[in-house]
Amino acid sequence: MKKPQTPPAIPEIREGQSIDLLKELHILTRDGKLNQDTRRKLKQVYHLYQFIEPLLADAKILVDHGAGKSYLGFILYDLYFKSRELGEIVGIETRAELVAKSRELAERLGFPRMRFLACTVEDSFTSPELPAEVDVVTALHACNTATDDAIRFALTRNAQHIVLVPCCQAEVAATMRARKNESLSKTPLSELWRHPIHTRELGSHLTNVLRCLLLESHGYDVTVTELVGWEHSMKNELIIASKRHHPRKNALDRAEAILREFNIEELAPRFIY
Repeated sequence: MKKPQTPPAIPEIREGQSIDLLKELHILTRDGKLNQDTRRKLKQVYHLYQFIEPLLADAKILVDHGAGKSYLGFILYDLYFKSRELGEIVGIETRAELVAKSRELAERLGFPRMRFLACTVEDSFTSPELPAEVDVVTALHACNTATDDAIRFALTRNAQHIVLVPCCQAEVAATMRARKNESLSKTPLSELWRHPIHTRELGSHLTNVLRCLLLESHGYDVTVTELVGWEHSMKNELIIASKRHHPRKNALDRAEAILREFNIEELAPRFIY
């Protein structure tokens, strides 16, 4: 009797990856194949991973804020932590149903060093289930101020590395919009955000600039780059911060000047501390 043939390996997939996980994440189709869309998605996954992998050496605790379905956590565990005895990933998500699904999937895949907490970022500050210090904090596509909350968590837990892909940043733009008439009479620079689309775009840009200055003021080296094509989104700015213990001396002064120049000083508590 002829033995059934083993399906040929898919060259794009790295050796040792969980096929069940890739199906669960819809990177592979149900029959275990790649099509044009899933092949592009896999390429994006590896593109993101190449930025994060260098930060994981000797990492004992990685906390993923706003984890959602824990897409990132599962990929990092499968590609990196699975083959090592060291390292735990903790996903924090407010939606209890997503936490339950992630717990079930981790158990089914045999990923014992993944934990999931159903709580807000604010609750995570005092959660006894998290250590006083963590090594890496990630927050991908955390909407609006959730990215800032993740930064505050990372700073209070003395994280060595922080990886952020901000999304839907509305707070700064809303404040600029509310004070637009006052700003128009105050400075000609207000022409930069006189039109609504410019207010939205400039507000988003200023938000990330202020975040970078905050991180630099706390002794982090900051790299900002483009996460090309991630989820086919315009929200693909990648911020990576690594602790170097040499605070940038003028970072807070620059942040204060920006807030003053753009007439949004009321937001200082979020970006200066």
